[in-house]
Amino acid sequence: MIKQLSQQKRAVVTAVLLVASFLSLTSQTMMVTALPVIQQEMHVPLTQAQWLTTGYILIIGIITPLSSNLYEKFTNRQLFLSTTGLFIIGTFLGSIAHSFAILLMARILQAVAGGIIMSFQMTTLVVIFPPDKRGTILGMSGLVVASGPALGPTISGLILDFFNWHYLFILVLPLFIILWIVGLITFPNFSQPKPLKIDMVSVFLLLIGSSSALASLTLFEQGFLIGLAALLIGSGLLYIFGKRQLQLKQPLLRIEIAKLPSFSLMTLVGMLAFMVLIGTEQIIPIFVEKVVGLNSMQAGLILLPGALANAVFAAWAGRYYDAHGAKRLILCGISLMVLAAIPLLFMTKTTPIWLIVIAYMIRMIGNSCVFSPAMSEAFVDIAPANISHATALNNALRQVAGSVSTTLMVVLADIPASLTQGVHWSILFTFGLLFIMALTFKYYLKQKSA
Repeated sequence: MIKQLSQQKRAVVTAVLLVASFLSLTSQTMMVTALPVIQQEMHVPLTQAQWLTTGYILIIGIITPLSSNLYEKFTNRQLFLSTTGLFIIGTFLGSIAHSFAILLMARILQAVAGGIIMSFQMTTLVVIFPPDKRGTILGMSGLVVASGPALGPTISGLILDFFNWHYLFILVLPLFIILWIVGLITFPNFSQPKPLKIDMVSVFLLLIGSSSALASLTLFEQGFLIGLAALLIGSGLLYIFGKRQLQLKQPLLRIEIAKLPSFSLMTLVGMLAFMVLIGTEQIIPIFVEKVVGLNSMQAGLILLPGALANAVFAAWAGRYYDAHGAKRLILCGISLMVLAAIPLLFMTKTTPIWLIVIAYMIRMIGNSCVFSPAMSEAFVDIAPANISHATALNNALRQVAGSVSTTLMVVLADIPASLTQGVHWSILFTFGLLFIMALTFKYYLKQKSA
């Protein structure tokens, strides 16, 4: 049925999925600039308030591995309409929330839907377009994946300057309702569901294991032993999950694809790039609001040039990759991110705002040169039958990495008595990520040429 899709139908599917992904990813980080406001209004500590962003990414990381089975079990039309419908429910709940618990529940529902939408988008685009267009198509996907979270804080800052934080949900709600209606009318059905049986034991192991392992990052603040216990329990359950997948005829996730060097190494590069992206855009608004004294709108505007530059270069990087490959792009991108980290590492209350803006913009340009090509390169050796599983695993690992990054960046910033020094620690942490990224890519090039 996919071969019968006309160019017009492919364009409709691409547009609808990219818009849905953009809205869900923008919603993911719209809370970043709102955290200080919500922290003050709801009288919760920053480490608790940041679960509105970290928890969102965590849930996406947990739910994404399930999406490969959902993609095969239901038609693409059923999956799109049900997940966008769930996002609408979560957004509506957030628009009327007046307690932190209800607000967190709204974010969880958004995250469940967002995780499925993101994997569904990537899998569908890889499937309906030929391999020689993969770089361009995944470049468009990468544009959305990078620019959505990058623009979220800016949009949020503009909204918060005129309205209260409820409007972060209220203004998104009609957009998603319109998108659902457009999908209902125009979205074609081009997939055939298979009679799959979802292994509930695997679901349990994945949910509890991932939750425990990732929650341990925050639990370490409450006590070393409780954090260590959560980490060990989570890691043990995930190990059992992995062993079980190798034994099942219909695994929840075909993790054997991780044995492919192109997939495992380039997915790691993409994960590290996402950690740098999401961590930096989390910590800069906190710094300029709490140290420099800017308001939410000003904090958001500081991120805007970087977000726009990221979007432009992500689209260009996809086309360049199709023509020339990943090597020059990724090496250039890593170099730019290292260069941009230097002024961020020495930020103080008196640092000129223009310098922060330029440094962040250069870092986002560098990130776009790494992120999209890494995603495309990760899929070069994936068989068509395994695309949905590769997409699910790639997205899950990236979102887990993002959750780790946002948690560690906030925790590191909160450790010293001075927030300025804490932010320096957080930026130094990204130096380590870039070093690992460079070593990983160097090893990949060596393996590829062998």
